[in-house]
Amino acid sequence: MTETPDLKALVEQPFDLLKHLEARSRAAVAGKGSGALPSEWVGIGFRIGQEQFVANRSQVREVLMLPDAMTRVPGARRWVLGIANLRGHLLPLIDVKMLFGSGRTSLRRVTRVISVNHREIPAGLVVDEVLGFRRFMDNEHVDNWPQTAIRCDRFLSGAYQRGQEVWPIFGLYDLIESNTFLQAAAD
Repeated sequence: MTETPDLKALVEQPFDLLKHLEARSRAAVAGKGSGALPSEWVGIGFRIGQEQFVANRSQVREVLMLPDAMTRVPGARRWVLGIANLRGHLLPLIDVKMLFGSGRTSLRRVTRVISVNHREIPAGLVVDEVLGFRRFMDNEHVDNWPQTAIRCDRFLSGAYQRGQEVWPIFGLYDLIESNTFLQAAAD
Protein backbone atom coordinates (compact mmCIF):
# COMPACT_ATOMS: atom_id res chain seq x y z
CA MET A 1 0.00 0.00 0.00
CA THR A 2 1.37 3.41 -0.95
CA GLU A 3 1.81 5.90 1.81
CA THR A 4 -0.24 9.09 1.68
CA PRO A 5 2.06 12.12 1.73
CA ASP A 6 1.69 14.58 4.56
CA LEU A 7 -0.02 17.67 3.13
CA LYS A 8 2.24 19.93 5.21
CA ALA A 9 5.24 18.43 3.42
CA LEU A 10 3.78 19.60 0.09
CA VAL A 11 3.30 23.26 1.09
CA GLU A 12 6.54 24.25 -0.64
CA GLN A 13 5.48 22.35 -3.77
CA PRO A 14 2.13 23.92 -4.74
CA PHE A 15 1.74 22.02 -8.02
CA ASP A 16 2.26 18.64 -6.31
CA LEU A 17 -0.11 19.72 -3.55
CA LEU A 18 -2.84 20.58 -6.08
CA LYS A 19 -2.36 17.26 -7.91
CA HIS A 20 -2.62 15.36 -4.63
CA LEU A 21 -5.75 17.26 -3.55
CA GLU A 22 -7.39 16.65 -6.94
CA ALA A 23 -6.67 12.92 -6.72
CA ARG A 24 -8.12 12.76 -3.21
CA SER A 25 -11.22 14.71 -4.27
CA ARG A 26 -11.88 12.48 -7.27
CA ALA A 27 -11.47 9.37 -5.16
CA ALA A 28 -13.90 10.74 -2.57
CA VAL A 29 -16.50 11.62 -5.23
CA ALA A 30 -16.22 8.14 -6.69
CA GLY A 31 -16.81 6.66 -3.23
CA LYS A 32 -13.44 5.02 -3.21
CA GLY A 33 -10.51 5.37 -0.91
CA SER A 34 -7.16 6.30 -2.33
CA GLY A 35 -6.44 4.36 -5.47
CA ALA A 36 -8.30 3.98 -8.76
CA LEU A 37 -10.02 7.08 -10.08
CA PRO A 38 -13.13 6.96 -12.22
CA SER A 39 -12.55 7.46 -15.93
CA GLU A 40 -13.48 10.86 -17.28
CA TRP A 41 -14.05 12.16 -20.82
CA VAL A 42 -13.42 15.84 -21.55
CA GLY A 43 -14.86 17.69 -24.50
CA ILE A 44 -15.66 21.18 -25.74
CA GLY A 45 -19.33 22.12 -25.60
CA PHE A 46 -20.78 24.28 -28.37
CA ARG A 47 -24.10 25.36 -29.79
CA ILE A 48 -25.36 25.27 -33.38
CA GLY A 49 -28.71 27.03 -33.54
CA GLN A 50 -30.57 26.04 -30.38
CA GLU A 51 -28.87 22.64 -30.05
CA GLN A 52 -25.87 21.79 -27.92
CA PHE A 53 -23.11 19.36 -28.84
CA VAL A 54 -19.78 18.28 -27.47
CA ALA A 55 -16.59 17.51 -29.42
CA ASN A 56 -13.59 15.57 -28.24
CA ARG A 57 -11.06 17.97 -26.76
CA SER A 58 -8.25 16.41 -28.81
CA GLN A 59 -10.02 17.42 -32.05
CA VAL A 60 -10.03 21.11 -31.09
CA ARG A 61 -6.85 23.14 -31.59
CA GLU A 62 -8.29 26.33 -30.11
CA VAL A 63 -11.40 28.46 -29.84
CA LEU A 64 -11.19 31.89 -31.41
CA MET A 65 -13.21 35.04 -31.65
CA LEU A 66 -14.65 35.69 -35.09
CA PRO A 67 -11.96 37.65 -36.96
CA ASP A 68 -12.63 41.25 -37.93
CA ALA A 69 -11.62 40.60 -41.52
CA MET A 70 -12.04 37.63 -43.80
CA THR A 71 -11.63 37.31 -47.54
CA ARG A 72 -14.38 35.73 -49.62
CA VAL A 73 -13.34 32.81 -51.80
CA PRO A 74 -14.59 33.18 -55.39
CA GLY A 75 -16.45 30.13 -56.66
CA ALA A 76 -16.95 28.63 -53.18
CA ARG A 77 -20.24 27.47 -51.72
CA ARG A 78 -22.15 29.95 -49.60
CA TRP A 79 -21.24 28.13 -46.37
CA VAL A 80 -17.56 28.94 -46.94
CA LEU A 81 -17.53 32.37 -45.30
CA GLY A 82 -13.99 33.06 -46.46
CA ILE A 83 -10.44 32.72 -45.28
CA ALA A 84 -8.81 34.63 -42.45
CA ASN A 85 -5.26 35.17 -41.31
CA LEU A 86 -5.18 33.90 -37.75
CA ARG A 87 -1.79 34.03 -36.02
CA GLY A 88 -0.01 33.97 -39.37
CA HIS A 89 -1.93 30.98 -40.75
CA LEU A 90 -4.68 31.07 -43.36
CA LEU A 91 -7.78 29.33 -42.06
CA PRO A 92 -10.93 28.68 -44.11
CA LEU A 93 -14.01 29.69 -42.12
CA ILE A 94 -17.05 27.45 -42.49
CA ASP A 95 -20.58 28.33 -41.36
CA VAL A 96 -21.56 24.94 -39.92
CA LYS A 97 -25.23 25.81 -39.58
CA MET A 98 -25.44 26.81 -43.26
CA LEU A 99 -23.45 23.72 -44.31
CA PHE A 100 -26.26 21.61 -42.80
CA GLY A 101 -28.96 23.64 -44.54
CA SER A 102 -30.29 25.25 -41.37
CA GLY A 103 -29.76 28.91 -42.24
CA ARG A 104 -26.91 31.33 -41.66
CA THR A 105 -25.18 31.58 -38.28
CA SER A 106 -25.89 34.98 -36.74
CA LEU A 107 -22.55 36.73 -36.37
CA ARG A 108 -22.86 38.05 -32.82
CA ARG A 109 -20.67 38.77 -29.82
CA VAL A 110 -20.83 35.10 -28.65
CA THR A 111 -20.18 33.60 -32.11
CA ARG A 112 -16.94 31.61 -32.08
CA VAL A 113 -14.58 29.79 -34.43
CA ILE A 114 -13.52 26.28 -33.47
CA SER A 115 -10.13 25.66 -35.05
CA VAL A 116 -10.04 21.92 -35.80
CA ASN A 117 -6.85 20.13 -34.79
CA HIS A 118 -6.40 18.13 -38.01
CA ARG A 119 -2.97 17.59 -39.56
CA GLU A 120 -4.02 17.81 -43.20
CA ILE A 121 -7.23 19.81 -43.43
CA PRO A 122 -7.21 23.28 -41.86
CA ALA A 123 -10.69 24.40 -40.87
CA GLY A 124 -12.33 26.99 -38.69
CA LEU A 125 -15.89 26.01 -37.87
CA VAL A 126 -18.12 28.97 -37.09
CA VAL A 127 -20.67 28.08 -34.38
CA ASP A 128 -23.27 30.11 -32.52
CA GLU A 129 -21.53 29.79 -29.17
CA VAL A 130 -18.83 27.79 -27.40
CA LEU A 131 -19.96 26.59 -23.98
CA GLY A 132 -16.54 25.65 -22.59
CA PHE A 133 -15.12 22.40 -21.30
CA ARG A 134 -17.57 19.65 -20.44
CA ARG A 135 -16.48 16.70 -18.30
CA PHE A 136 -18.39 13.44 -18.24
CA MET A 137 -17.92 10.16 -16.44
CA ASP A 138 -17.90 6.93 -18.47
CA ASN A 139 -21.21 5.85 -16.95
CA GLU A 140 -22.91 8.95 -18.45
CA HIS A 141 -22.25 7.75 -22.02
CA VAL A 142 -25.34 6.64 -23.97
CA ASP A 143 -25.68 5.19 -27.46
CA ASN A 144 -28.98 6.91 -28.22
CA TRP A 145 -29.86 10.60 -28.31
CA PRO A 146 -32.86 12.65 -29.39
CA GLN A 147 -33.00 13.44 -33.11
CA THR A 148 -31.39 16.78 -33.89
CA ALA A 149 -33.02 19.59 -35.84
CA ILE A 150 -29.66 20.37 -37.42
CA ARG A 151 -29.19 17.59 -39.97
CA CYS A 152 -25.88 16.30 -38.64
CA ASP A 153 -26.73 12.82 -37.33
CA ARG A 154 -24.12 11.10 -39.52
CA PHE A 155 -21.41 13.03 -37.65
CA LEU A 156 -22.67 12.02 -34.20
CA SER A 157 -21.28 9.03 -32.32
CA GLY A 158 -23.19 8.63 -29.10
CA ALA A 159 -23.92 11.16 -26.40
CA TYR A 160 -23.41 11.96 -22.76
CA GLN A 161 -26.44 12.36 -20.57
CA ARG A 162 -26.54 14.04 -17.18
CA GLY A 163 -30.04 14.20 -15.78
CA GLN A 164 -32.31 15.59 -18.50
CA GLU A 165 -29.41 17.22 -20.35
CA VAL A 166 -28.10 15.33 -23.41
CA TRP A 167 -24.85 16.23 -25.18
CA PRO A 168 -24.49 14.49 -28.58
CA ILE A 169 -20.83 13.81 -29.45
CA PHE A 170 -19.98 15.64 -32.67
CA GLY A 171 -17.06 14.16 -34.65
CA LEU A 172 -15.21 17.19 -36.00
CA TYR A 173 -12.80 14.98 -37.97
CA ASP A 174 -15.75 13.05 -39.43
CA LEU A 175 -17.19 16.34 -40.68
CA ILE A 176 -14.08 17.81 -42.26
CA GLU A 177 -13.08 14.50 -43.87
CA SER A 178 -16.57 14.02 -45.38
CA ASN A 179 -17.33 14.46 -49.08
CA THR A 180 -19.91 17.10 -48.15
CA PHE A 181 -17.21 19.25 -46.56
CA LEU A 182 -14.52 18.57 -49.15
CA GLN A 183 -16.82 19.64 -52.02
CA ALA A 184 -16.58 23.36 -51.22
CA ALA A 185 -16.60 24.54 -54.83
CA ALA A 186 -19.94 25.94 -55.98
CA ASP A 187 -21.70 24.10 -58.79
